[in-house]
Amino acid sequence: MSKESSPPPADARGIPTRAFASCLAALIPLATLVWALDLPRQVGLLLYPETFGGLVLALGLALVFIAVPAGQGRRRDRTPWYDLILALLGFVACSCLGLFFPDLSIAALRTPFGLGVSAVLVVLFLEGARRTAGVPIMLVAVGFLGVGLIAHMLPSPLTGRMVRPESLLWYLAWNNSGFLGTPTKVVVSVVIAFVLFGQALFLTGGAGFFTDLSMALMGRFRGGQAKIAIIASALFGTISGSTVANIVSTGVITIPMMKRAGYRPHIAGAVETVASTGGQLMPPVMGVAAFLIAEFLQISYGAVALAALVPSVIYFAALFIQVDLEAARRGIARVPAAEIPGLGGVLRAGWYIPVPFGILIACIFWLNVPLDLSALYATGAVLLSGVVFGYKGQRLTLARVSDVLTSTGRGTLDILMIAPLAGLVIGVLNVSGLSFTLAMSLVEMAGGNVVILLLLTGGVSILLGMGMPTVGVYILLATLVAPALVEAGIAPLAAHLFIFYYGMLSMVTPPVAIGAFAAASISGASPMRTGFAAMRFGWVAFVIPFLFVFSPSLLLQGTAAEAAVDAGTALAAVWFIAAGFTGYGLRRLEGLARVACALAGVGLFLPAGLTNWSIWANWAGGLLGAGLLGADYLKRAGQLPKKGAL
Repeated sequence: MSKESSPPPADARGIPTRAFASCLAALIPLATLVWALDLPRQVGLLLYPETFGGLVLALGLALVFIAVPAGQGRRRDRTPWYDLILALLGFVACSCLGLFFPDLSIAALRTPFGLGVSAVLVVLFLEGARRTAGVPIMLVAVGFLGVGLIAHMLPSPLTGRMVRPESLLWYLAWNNSGFLGTPTKVVVSVVIAFVLFGQALFLTGGAGFFTDLSMALMGRFRGGQAKIAIIASALFGTISGSTVANIVSTGVITIPMMKRAGYRPHIAGAVETVASTGGQLMPPVMGVAAFLIAEFLQISYGAVALAALVPSVIYFAALFIQVDLEAARRGIARVPAAEIPGLGGVLRAGWYIPVPFGILIACIFWLNVPLDLSALYATGAVLLSGVVFGYKGQRLTLARVSDVLTSTGRGTLDILMIAPLAGLVIGVLNVSGLSFTLAMSLVEMAGGNVVILLLLTGGVSILLGMGMPTVGVYILLATLVAPALVEAGIAPLAAHLFIFYYGMLSMVTPPVAIGAFAAASISGASPMRTGFAAMRFGWVAFVIPFLFVFSPSLLLQGTAAEAAVDAGTALAAVWFIAAGFTGYGLRRLEGLARVACALAGVGLFLPAGLTNWSIWANWAGGLLGAGLLGADYLKRAGQLPKKGAL
């Protein structure tokens, strides 16, 4: 059959809807703007938060079926008739959910209308999540629906209450622990505002500024290419909200750069993966999970961000140390001088780009401005600076402002589909009583041993987090796993940060390391080899959660002196362990010297609160490390024979 006579693709036989999809996408952040500014109340229209949430979900669900095909791909110009019907059905059902929620949530009797709306939304949210966030989270939600219906038949101690299908359907739609629960409220009011901030920054040259700044700062040092990747990914990752988005945004520049410098392809991909994953752990945005942590724990966002600061600094310092030692061992030189931009030129061209961050931090931490308004003020500063300045000529025009709105709407589709499914999981656990029995089961399996409980929890968190985006990972783990840690006596904030860290480790842990797989597609390396290399470079992320559970000072819950000592000890431990792993410290290491360095690091790493003898292990590790460094210094000075010295 000739090319001319071939039938057009399925999408091409549909109805042109690209402009309509763009309008729907722009309406999502505009709705958040209207809500944050409290405009409905100012015109005499009083809306419940659930009503607003339902209307935003209506826009999102309609956009999913119009813009995201059932098969591969994320964009199309024509929409098949059946997806148009699903889009209309989703818009109507979500609108009914929001508009009728105030009345039906307190209704004495279940109505066929309410049950019908809930049944339709269960199916549409599952399909919407499959199209946007992937099959894993859809299967998790389906699994929990099934478990909720057979909770009363589960073996003890997991036995829950008997829940009839109609009772479950009613609860999911018309209870504020269901579709319109905490995850949806946080997403539609706060998360979208921060995604808008990130998109505005990205489309006005922020990503280019971060990359240029990283190159100017790190390009002149050994292995500067990898250090550029770390700094750029840390800066961009703090506001991107997605590990994969971070990888594909900065990795297309940094991974080829690392390969040209002599880093093997799987190493280049691994470094970018670990750095981009760390962007989700670094305040202020933390993959938007920080806002959810604050909401779950009913504490301020500022408290969460401050607590996460020191662990994230240790994480990036550890990665930085490892790539530095790797570069020294392999003789990887700095970036060629001709490719390094001048720091002064970069700062002159983009001096205004950090200003919105200053506004954001000032609004949140000092002026006590609500989170959504803080993000919108910062976004306004980005847009204004983009119009007046524009990094490297990227001036903001009316068309570019439209692009910011539409890219925000499209960029939040996966989160908008995950949020109601997270509410579904929470609703099932609450109505069946499984949330309590699951927590108690984990505690019983650990036999009262906190370390064993943490190990079990870490493993479960990595397993459940595989293949899911940041928001979905955290909400699922906060519902299922965190209560067990709190029940065992671990501080709630430490418990939630623990499961957040281990959920993020699914991005770098094979067999479903989606972050490593995305980086491998750029580097051309084996995805599995890249994943295992990412585990090696990101090993400290497996340890940090144990540190802050047993050393609360790392979460800034203690004196400044305690925090400084514990953080300094952890960084020293990282250096010694990394030297042992890579075979290079102050010089090339072999045999027993590598083992001794690793032992010194392990001794320093043990949290003082873990056991009664941990403090002695810290002293032993410190003395061993000091002895190794002292011996190396004397050898380098020619005061010891070469044989037997470090």
